[in-house]
Amino acid sequence: MKGRVIAVCSSQEKGIPKKSIGKGNLVVGFGLEGDAHGGDWHRQVSLLAQESIEKMKALGLAELKPGDFAENITTQGLSLHTLPIGTQIRIGETILEVTQIGKECHHTCAIFQKIGKCIMPKEGIFAKVMAGGLIKEADLIEIVPFFRVGVITASDKGAQGEREDKSGQVIKAMIDQLPGEVIYYALVPDEKEIIKEEIIKMVEQEKVDLILTTGGTGLGARDVTPDATLEVIERLIPGIGEAMRMQSLQKTNRAMLSRAVAGTRDKTLIINLPGSPKAVAECLEVVLPVIPHALEILQGRGGECAR
Repeated sequence: MKGRVIAVCSSQEKGIPKKSIGKGNLVVGFGLEGDAHGGDWHRQVSLLAQESIEKMKALGLAELKPGDFAENITTQGLSLHTLPIGTQIRIGETILEVTQIGKECHHTCAIFQKIGKCIMPKEGIFAKVMAGGLIKEADLIEIVPFFRVGVITASDKGAQGEREDKSGQVIKAMIDQLPGEVIYYALVPDEKEIIKEEIIKMVEQEKVDLILTTGGTGLGARDVTPDATLEVIERLIPGIGEAMRMQSLQKTNRAMLSRAVAGTRDKTLIINLPGSPKAVAECLEVVLPVIPHALEILQGRGGECAR
C-alpha cells in the first residue's frame, strides 16, 4: 500500500488552520519542527487524506485546501483511517507510528459551524515520530510491513518446567526491531515429530510470516531441531546459517559445530537459532536487518536484490 504527500502544513498557534510550507523536518519526540501541536505526547503529527477532504468539498466547501483541517500532512492514495493503531508509515527516511484514529470534535471549528460536520474527527489520524528527517511534497508514503512471528523453543528441561525459557524471552524482546509481533509461542521437548508439527501448524494454520526456533542445533543425541526443519522446508537458504556461524565464530570456535539451518515453507521464513540467550541475541543482530526484505521477496511484495 503506497501513497504520496500532497502537502506539508504547519501553524505557530493552536486552534487555527495550518498553511502549506512545502517541506518540513520531523523531529523524534516532538513532531513537525516549528508546529504548535508538536510535543512529547502521542499526537505529535496529524495526517488527513485528500480523499477525505474531497468528501467535504462535495458538501459545498469547494474552497477547502490542505491544512484547513489543521493536519500536518495531507496524503493521497492511502485510506488512512483504516490503518490499525501501531502501523508504521515511512515517508522518505522518516517513520511515523499511528497512535490514534480520529479525535473528539468540540464543534468549535469553522467548518463544523458552517455545515454541521467535520471529517477530521472520523478520518484524520495521529502519529508519533519514530525516525526523523526531512519530508516534502510528492514524497512517497509506504506502510512498513508488520510481521507475524512464531517462536518455538526446543528444550526437554524447559518443556518439563525445570528451566526458564530465557532464549524465547530474548527473541520476543528483539522482534520489535522488524517491526513484528510474536503471535504464537510453543515450548516443546526435543522431539523431531513434535517440532515438525509445530512448524507446520504455524505455517498452515497460524499463517505466520516468520518462525524462529531456539535450541537443539548442536551435536547432542537430542539435538534434532535442524533435522525436523529440513524435513518440512521446501527451499533451503544456506546464507543465513553461514552468516550466523561467521558472527558466532568471532566469539567462540565452537560456533562451527552449529547445525542451524534456514529455509522457507510456502510464504513463511524459518530460521534455527542457538539455544543460549547470548548466542540468540548475537545471531538475531545479524539476521534481523535482512528479514523484512527476505519476506517482501518471498511474499511477492518487493523487488529483487540488485542495487
